[in-house]
Amino acid sequence: MKRTKKRNRAAEGPENRDRASIVLHLLREFPDTKFSLKHLASASGGASKQGRAETLALLNDLLEQGVVEVCARQKYRLARQHVPHYEGVASMTAGGSVYVRVEGAETDIFVNQRNALNTLDGDRVEVAPMHRSGKGQIEGEIVRIVERSRKPYIGIAEVGPHQIFVRADSRKMPVDIYLSKRTYPEVEDGEKVVVRIVDWAPGSKSPEGELVERLGHAGDNETEMHAILAEYELPYRFDPRIEEAAAAIDSRIPEEEIARRRDFRDTVTFTVDPADAKDFDDALSVRRVAEGVWEVGVHIADVTYYVRPHSVLDDEAIERGTSVYLVDRTVPMLPERLSNELCSLRPDETSLCFSAVFTLNENLELLDEWFGRTVIHSDRRFTYAEAQRVIETGQGDYAEEVLTLNRLAQGLRRERFRCGAISFDREEVRFTLDENGKPLGVYFKEQQDANRMIEEFMLLANRRVAEFCGHRRSEKGRRVPRTMVYRVHDTPDAEKLDRFRQFILRFGHIFKATKGRAVARELNKLFAAVKGSSEENAVSTMAVRSMAKAYYTTDNIGHYGLAFDSYTHFTSPIRRYPDMMVHRLLARYLEGGRSADKAETEALCVRASEREVVAAEAERASIKYKMVEFLKDRIGEEFDGHISGLTEWGVYVELDETHIEGMSFLRDIAGDFYQFYEDRYEIVGRSTGRRLTLGDAVRIRVRRADLQRRQLDFEILLPERPGRKGKGKSEK
Repeated sequence: MKRTKKRNRAAEGPENRDRASIVLHLLREFPDTKFSLKHLASASGGASKQGRAETLALLNDLLEQGVVEVCARQKYRLARQHVPHYEGVASMTAGGSVYVRVEGAETDIFVNQRNALNTLDGDRVEVAPMHRSGKGQIEGEIVRIVERSRKPYIGIAEVGPHQIFVRADSRKMPVDIYLSKRTYPEVEDGEKVVVRIVDWAPGSKSPEGELVERLGHAGDNETEMHAILAEYELPYRFDPRIEEAAAAIDSRIPEEEIARRRDFRDTVTFTVDPADAKDFDDALSVRRVAEGVWEVGVHIADVTYYVRPHSVLDDEAIERGTSVYLVDRTVPMLPERLSNELCSLRPDETSLCFSAVFTLNENLELLDEWFGRTVIHSDRRFTYAEAQRVIETGQGDYAEEVLTLNRLAQGLRRERFRCGAISFDREEVRFTLDENGKPLGVYFKEQQDANRMIEEFMLLANRRVAEFCGHRRSEKGRRVPRTMVYRVHDTPDAEKLDRFRQFILRFGHIFKATKGRAVARELNKLFAAVKGSSEENAVSTMAVRSMAKAYYTTDNIGHYGLAFDSYTHFTSPIRRYPDMMVHRLLARYLEGGRSADKAETEALCVRASEREVVAAEAERASIKYKMVEFLKDRIGEEFDGHISGLTEWGVYVELDETHIEGMSFLRDIAGDFYQFYEDRYEIVGRSTGRRLTLGDAVRIRVRRADLQRRQLDFEILLPERPGRKGKGKSEK
């Protein structure tokens, strides 16, 4: 007891107060470092025997207070509860490491797997930053899992005598998931299942899961497409109450409803869609008003007549946000009763629409415009191929109307590019499938004049509706802003643009523009210059990466890529919820209603943007699966391709003939040790100096096709370097 009092008295002296502040500062500055008594005593000016004794007394006090803790070999560090803690969402890498996104922080916090506390991808966690690595990366330790992610994992069940383990498809699940065989005796070996994590006890090698759904036999097309939808938490069927609500809608159009609308049933009107389309949500009408003057109607299915706000159908549309287009199917936003029947502008049927009607002359001057609800009668359903034949031959049904619309559309397109629109014209991969969904071949969706004709009038309607709804005129003639849903696209990021500029220099192209519309004009010149060249795909890919992403918002910043000051989505309410929002806002403002609630509208915009991203990821996953499936029977075959991507672990190669992409790990490239240089977009052989960069032509051999991971492994076949042929071990 006397010794304790003496130690406390010593701690009260000015010298020991200084020592205490130095020790605490050191421990807090380096919270992950384990200090010896000798180190702490020396750092605080007490290297003598007495100084060590006083430092030890200080540390014992701090131990009693719980400020420090003793580690192995009698070393000390700051107690975990005294390290600042932050809450964030964990993102897991394939290797098991974790990055924690903390709101407001400039960078993510890296957590080594040994300090991750059984964290899984998507978990909300409490993380303690510990130190900075040599590269400046903040490293930390997860101290608590606040909330387990409810994200589903899809995998193949491996059923043993006493337990079930699910081998997850996702590379972000580094271990197998345990299922109780007693709880789920129906699960069969080799079956694809959906599971969620319920617990991962400390010390256990595997997390425990609960069965969500059995999908069927792995490798079956229906099973695999459902697995992709389940992975992204996308429904592949409607709840019975949703189908019942759709079925209950009266298909008859009351005469009094027709009387309230502008009647276009006697005006030539037709739809133009892909050959396999089932829903026709837009139509064009055209009639001559005077010599050289035309009235063009853009007629969009009036979905909001049938789907009322806050109904079960509306709630479901908000939840889904968009239709999803996988390789072999469409997962609609609305039940087929609406999308393929009531709201489909089928030929020889009377249909209700919301329309934008424009009066144009041959000089493309907009003489008049009108927006409102209409009734139409489609005279003809064209496929894009049929409309293209009319454009090319001048012959066929409604040839004069089609040719007139095409001529006007070409003028609108020229004007749009003159104003600075960017010409992103990338080929889209499509598959020819057999009746079981197996890919038999690959082809590319081609943009022709018929596609561009429809596109230009949809763009015109979207732009003019955005401008009309965005402001009203006050009594004094001033423009007063109104809440509106905009589709916006920001200007390019200067840093990304500079990297793009440096990248294309390697191909001999100079990109001078730095900001404004000059960037768009320079991009279009560049696209024209590389057209048909070996670097075309690499240049267009990098150009897309340097651009911002489009999204929905109530804050209008314009659409840079289209060169529009105002733009929205009005033309596809069957498949996009923002278009339904726009229809309701347009109806509200046409009736003289007050501006809509901005916060409520913005929340719906954010939701729609999020759902759009998820849908796009699912669509890419289905394409990737079919690419792997297409090549799985061609292991060992060789193909020509071009390098489409580079990372620190591998080289992505896109095959020239099919645009199928696979990866070759750096460690598997024979003949040298290769290192990735991100700033130069290239990998370099350490001993040979051989360089590989984006756009380089290479020949590959297909090594492996992993359907479960949707991954193709290629072997890059590099030509023998001059002078090295025939060298062997004897020449060392």
